[in-house]
Amino acid sequence: MTIQKRGVISLNKAAHDLMDNAGTVELIYDRDRQVMALRAIDDSSPHAYAVRNGSKRGPGQAIISATAFTAHYGIDTTATRRWKPFVEDGMLCVDLTTGGTVITGNRTKSMNSAEAADPAEALVDDVTPDLSADDDPDHP
Repeated sequence: MTIQKRGVISLNKAAHDLMDNAGTVELIYDRDRQVMALRAIDDSSPHAYAVRNGSKRGPGQAIISATAFTAHYGIDTTATRRWKPFVEDGMLCVDLTTGGTVITGNRTKSMNSAEAADPAEALVDDVTPDLSADDDPDHP
């Protein structure tokens, strides 16, 4: 599970499969444990967040616009970070106390380091570009 710079959450296919490919989720945060969770929920719930397909090539990465959620709970979005999720009580969770792995794409590297790198190593990571919450019509 990845939290991107602007608070967008992305799930790879394996993580989305752990949630039975839910189309809507509820975002939950345990302040005491600093654990964020996603729980599959009916789309009629007033707190449901739409899960969008993040790939034009078919099923794969899933995207959830969570900018307001991360801002409300003070979840750090100064850098894109990835965590290995775990399942607890039917929810997909990440422990934010572990700090996660900071992810950088080629757009943030200097030209000198990109030119010096092996072209095969210069491929962009599987992180999608930061998306604005404005892109999500379900959550203003």
